[in-house]
Amino acid sequence: MKITIEDNKISQINAGLEIIFIANKNLNHKFVQDKKLLKKAGFKPSQDATCLLVSKNRLYVAVDTLKSYDIRTASATAIKTIKKTNYKSIKIATYLSHPRCTASIRAMVEGLLLGEYSFQNYKSKKSKSKLKEVIISTEGYIDYEVSVENYKKAVDNGKITAKATNFTRDIVNTTPEDCYPQTMANIAKKLAKNSNLECDILKTKELKSENMNALLAVGRASRHSSRVIHLAHKPKNPKFVISLIGKGLTYDSGGLSLKPADFMVTMKSDKSGGSAVLGLMKAISDMNLPIEVHGFIGAVENMIGGDAFKPDDVLVAKNGKTIEVRNTDAEGRLVLADVLCYAQQEIQADYIFDMATLTGACVVGVGHFTSGVMGNADEPVDMIVNAGKKISGEFASSLDFNRYLKETIDSKIADVCNIASTRYGGAITAGMFLSEFIDEHHKDKWAHIDIAGPAFVEQDWGENPHGASGAGVRLVLRAMEKLARKEV
Repeated sequence: MKITIEDNKISQINAGLEIIFIANKNLNHKFVQDKKLLKKAGFKPSQDATCLLVSKNRLYVAVDTLKSYDIRTASATAIKTIKKTNYKSIKIATYLSHPRCTASIRAMVEGLLLGEYSFQNYKSKKSKSKLKEVIISTEGYIDYEVSVENYKKAVDNGKITAKATNFTRDIVNTTPEDCYPQTMANIAKKLAKNSNLECDILKTKELKSENMNALLAVGRASRHSSRVIHLAHKPKNPKFVISLIGKGLTYDSGGLSLKPADFMVTMKSDKSGGSAVLGLMKAISDMNLPIEVHGFIGAVENMIGGDAFKPDDVLVAKNGKTIEVRNTDAEGRLVLADVLCYAQQEIQADYIFDMATLTGACVVGVGHFTSGVMGNADEPVDMIVNAGKKISGEFASSLDFNRYLKETIDSKIADVCNIASTRYGGAITAGMFLSEFIDEHHKDKWAHIDIAGPAFVEQDWGENPHGASGAGVRLVLRAMEKLARKEV
């Protein structure tokens, strides 16, 4: 679907269908030409409500406000409605909430592309939308003076963001038979070639020489050997240096602490953190942000077999800390422990952010649609939380560490235990486990993002489809963009 800006009034643009947003229940706005028909159709202007008037070639969509988070979901709803029709082109005016801010235009583009997404790789008969073109008029719902250049930049950034998110969705949705550690490495290599990124892949021999024993233990029962991926975006004179770390469990059976059958379904989504890092590196490169960003992914498959690691094992992590294993299904934190250590060894970063579908406890705590953010210091945590709903469209909530929960991951026979001695506060205790592998230099520069809730949901919600949402991409990207604008 092609999206362009045209410096013309909406009435002067030729298209098969016009989308009109109705803001704040204002049916008296000049754009609303069919008030009587809307009333006759029983249209009630609440957020994301739609009314398609085929005889008028107009689609009305209600928004509570003109802010980006409302425009984004309304745009996605509109495109989902249009996908079912035979319209080939649509036109839409600009809807800005502020005279000097084009965030709503970017959000509109994101919503259109995110709403258009569908994963059909395994369908024998694929449905195709007839919609080919979206034209955005510079005529505004409110008459603000904004340059065409600023409009175009907002559209371009919206495209980059949505395409990176959909790229991530595709990886997460791919089955474990087709996406295993080497597959993720191949995706990274191809991405590096197409996006001007540096790429380095560590295989088993290199992982052993780096003493990444916890990661290797998780993957050793799989027929697919583990990989650690390192992608780098290195502009000249970067303002900051950032490390992004992703959990890339291409499948998680639970290991010998085997998951129940129904819990094993959707475990292809356990690579969502690593997939989000791939999507972020794509977006950061495409935007050519003036910050140096390193993406590290631990790509591993956790399976069962005669060589599987076991409860009661004690593993020695890369930093020398010993880990008592009491549950092999708490494997993501073992992978991240080694990758975090490796990332800190390789790069002295100004900030470190890791992303993982780490705990079901986070879903219990904050629900399916919200990521939990935690760390040792407020600044990096606040950077992510503040990039949440109002900016990126993703929900994020901080979860505070405390010394009493830390006591629950103490081990009697090793330095730390991979699960807590209590069933409560599991998202936080997992984050505190990871903090054991953050060195003194980076202690207050790190935030952990548990995306277990929003990464994969088996229903449509907002601008997200059934399945993978690409959680973390827009959230962290907006934080990176803010850093890129910051004066050093």
